[in-house]
Amino acid sequence: MPQYRRAKLSGGTFFFTVAIVDRDDLLVREIERLRAAYRVVQHRRPFQTIAICILPDHLHAIWSLPDNDADFSVRWNQIKGRFSRKLAAAPSRSARHVGKRETGLWQRRYWEHAIRNETDLERHIEYIYFNPVKHGLVSRVIDRPHSSFHRYAERGDLLTGLGR
Repeated sequence: MPQYRRAKLSGGTFFFTVAIVDRDDLLVREIERLRAAYRVVQHRRPFQTIAICILPDHLHAIWSLPDNDADFSVRWNQIKGRFSRKLAAAPSRSARHVGKRETGLWQRRYWEHAIRNETDLERHIEYIYFNPVKHGLVSRVIDRPHSSFHRYAERGDLLTGLGR
């Protein structure tokens, strides 16, 4: 079995891609459930959301953790667990999912990347906001409702090229 190594950077800033198993529209159908789970975990285990975009079957986010904290994995575990609670389990869940009392809605693994510098941060923010356009969900970044891009626009923090 492979050993997955997660970055351990207290106070680090990280880019994430987290996906559901079945490529359907569960995350947007249950957007309020996802928002509620996210808020509860963020309140209990604080972190700053720098950017986020929810697509039908996956999400991208950039988080900044508190100075004395490097544990983003427990936060994702709790968000995924809270979101999944009281939803029907995936019909195709494996024996391993059943054995670990998992619903099988989420992919087990997720992608994380430690942000190295300001250029890296800007590149990942642009990736997050442009992703719905790339997937053909909207024709302009601003048209995606489930995105923190609107917060960026209100503050005037637009990056070059994002208004596309």
